[in-house]
Amino acid sequence: MSQPTPTASSPANAQKRYEVHRSDLPLSCPLPSMALWNSHPRVYLAIEDEGGESQCPYCGAHFVLVD
Repeated sequence: MSQPTPTASSPANAQKRYEVHRSDLPLSCPLPSMALWNSHPRVYLAIEDEGGESQCPYCGAHFVLVD
């Protein structure tokens, strides 16, 4: 029997990389499109002030500004 992958036991929006656009700003996590949109309190991420990359302090989702 094979072991489950690490993501199989993680929340749907944990440890993933999301590409976002300036039209998506202001950026918040969880995003409305995420499967578990209410998996943790909504937090706004200052991705522009952080050099175009930001990580959610709750779930670890990594966001990259692509434009």
